[in-house]
Amino acid sequence: MAKSDDMFGDDDYPAYTMGRAADIVGTSQDFLRRLDEAKLFTPFRSAGGHRRYSRYQLRLAARAREMVDQGTALEAACRIIILEDQLEEALQQNERHQGRTGAA
Repeated sequence: MAKSDDMFGDDDYPAYTMGRAADIVGTSQDFLRRLDEAKLFTPFRSAGGHRRYSRYQLRLAARAREMVDQGTALEAACRIIILEDQLEEALQQNERHQGRTGAA
């Protein structure tokens, strides 16, 4: 079993309750629910069914809030963030692939 320090250092560990997540992001709990509905991310669920958020999800939520505050529609903001995330992942995979083939 992982030590608690290891879990909280993990960007994907669902460490934050909905209330705490909303406080950290500076938004309402309803906004977080709407991000889930817009499929930006799916929060983890505790054994009791309560939403739990990771630091990675909080960063996405903060980015969405920033875009919405600037006038972007929520659904558009979520789609943009998803595409940015996919692009970043593809670039990282490409870099790893080039590193393997360049070393030969």
